Amino acid sequence: MKRFSAIAYFFNALFFLTFTNLSTDIVAAEVDWPKKPIQLILSFPPGGSTDIMARSVATALEPILGQPIVIENKPGAGGMIGLSAAAKSSPDGYTIHVSAMTNQAISQSLFSNPPADLRKDFSPVAMLGSLPHLIEINPKVPANNLKELIAYIRSKNGDFNFASQGNGTLSHLEAEVFMQRIGSTGTHIPYKGSSFALPDLIAGNTVMMFDSVSASLPYVRSGKLRPIAIAASQRTPLLPDVPTLTQAGLADFDVENYCALYVPKGTPQTIIDKLENAVRQALNNKEMIDRVEGQGIHLHFESASRLVEITQMEHDKWKKVVKSANVKID
Repeated sequence: MKRFSAIAYFFNALFFLTFTNLSTDIVAAEVDWPKKPIQLILSFPPGGSTDIMARSVATALEPILGQPIVIENKPGAGGMIGLSAAAKSSPDGYTIHVSAMTNQAISQSLFSNPPADLRKDFSPVAMLGSLPHLIEINPKVPANNLKELIAYIRSKNGDFNFASQGNGTLSHLEAEVFMQRIGSTGTHIPYKGSSFALPDLIAGNTVMMFDSVSASLPYVRSGKLRPIAIAASQRTPLLPDVPTLTQAGLADFDVENYCALYVPKGTPQTIIDKLENAVRQALNNKEMIDRVEGQGIHLHFESASRLVEITQMEHDKWKKVVKSANVKID
């Protein structure tokens, strides 16, 4: 009996020491984070507004965190390819996801069986800002304002192509809702992001597109594209003469295209807190502020706790819009 007690004591002590060492190692890993490069996954190709914001934020975060941040673009399926890849990553703080959150909220309602969910598979870190969209057309289209564009579209009786950043994206749904609101139809031509869609719009292969100010601004300024209206609630100082859609006559068409940072569910809270504080510092970087706001990106920090609320609000909002617009994607 005494021998059995001694053996039991030995194994209990061994388990305690092993568990204690393991717990100590986990805590040490969290305290020492980051000790290697961090991967940043986003759901759009290089050159678009989400990519511009992600790379700008990453550049500002690197000196704060003391490690390089490697960008990995995974476009397609309304942002679900990148979202799914990030959700499946190890929750150790070495994979982060910059989400075009409004796009993801839309895709969540559009797809019958989405592979991942921002609310269930991720922990929010911080709001980064918004990426306002505008409605723009090929300059050869005989329209200089919203009223004239609507008249032109109606005159085509459905023989009309409009581009988007891809199936299930905000760019797509904005156009669908717009066409519904004006009582017209057209053919949707989806692309894998702005960098693929804009050349065809400029060439005249499509007529109209809702796209980010940041991605479109060089072409607008060079005269290759004509801006009609801003889809957000406020005008952009970069195009002060371009009204919002509401101001142009399409009431209550206000879209805030949010962008935010998330990590896979299960990431230790100490790492989330460190990353949130780092983002707060990065968004106060004057050099970055000047660079991104000069491209039509609005920086706006919100805490992780507030981002939980905003994420749910966006999902609730776009679920209703998707249903009312009767847009479906298999």
